Amino acid sequence: MEFIKKIAIGGDHAGFEYKTELIKYLSAEGYEVQDFGPYSNASCDYADFAHPLASSVESKENTFGILLCGSANGVAITANKHQGIRAGLAWNAEVSSLVRLHNDANVLCIPARFVTLEEAIEITKIFLTTAFEGGRHQLRVNKIPC
Repeated sequence: MEFIKKIAIGGDHAGFEYKTELIKYLSAEGYEVQDFGPYSNASCDYADFAHPLASSVESKENTFGILLCGSANGVAITANKHQGIRAGLAWNAEVSSLVRLHNDANVLCIPARFVTLEEAIEITKIFLTTAFEGGRHQLRVNKIPC
């Protein structure tokens, strides 16, 4: 049986449009997607969605998380409050690759106001298909928890 990656997705009002489109893309690619909200573009607080998403990745309910907000800083800061989370902010494909290769990130944070939808899809694709390199990077990742 083929392993289906379970993806948690969420953000805030600034990321709502891209979140909706990424859910379509991910579903078409065969991923199982859990939408943590928001469910409209009405103003909201990103922490209300980032914390439950991070908890679901931390508990292994979901394999990876994707968070979208205006700058992606708020969701990244919030997600990284969780001990088992390594949230990486990526604004292009190269950075997306590096947060997986070198940091073993398990939550991708995309700045919706600074990338196109096509870039957001490519950033997501790269993140989900790049394996952690390990080696000397594993030693560094091991030093992250407090």
